[in-house]
Amino acid sequence: MKKSEGKITTIIGKGAVIDGDFIASESARLDGTVEGNVKISGMLVVGAAGKVHGTIEASSVIIGGEVLGNVIALDKAELSSTARVIGDIRTNVIVIDEKAIFQGRCDMNQEESKPRRRPARESRAGKKSAKDALKEALLEVEEESRASEMPDELAAASMEQRDITEV
Repeated sequence: MKKSEGKITTIIGKGAVIDGDFIASESARLDGTVEGNVKISGMLVVGAAGKVHGTIEASSVIIGGEVLGNVIALDKAELSSTARVIGDIRTNVIVIDEKAIFQGRCDMNQEESKPRRRPARESRAGKKSAKDALKEALLEVEEESRASEMPDELAAASMEQRDITEV
């Protein structure tokens, strides 16, 4: 845990209701209700009586109450045994205690970087391009149609000649 995450600077007490988004720097504890999105730069603790009906964004979260919405915790998300989370969670590390309720999808260790691509030389080594393969297929069809127009003996000789030149 980072030093700034250990110091809770904001507390929303039990019975308090925030109707709208809640934003705080450093860390916060929520024992009341937030009807909106919550964005915390440090750690967020949602107590057993706490409720969030919106998206949570924080560096780490400890949830003991109810969250109806998605949770984005950059470092870690913990769901205690009294937690009820209905929504998706995106985090690097997740801990879910027994009897916790979690209904949604969990994405872990998802880096925001672009997918890696192999260098062009590697992927094309030993392979034909689609254009070259199409040209070759068209030539074969053309040769076969000419061969069907030739007498049988000439067609066989032409096919043998093609086989020899390909080797």
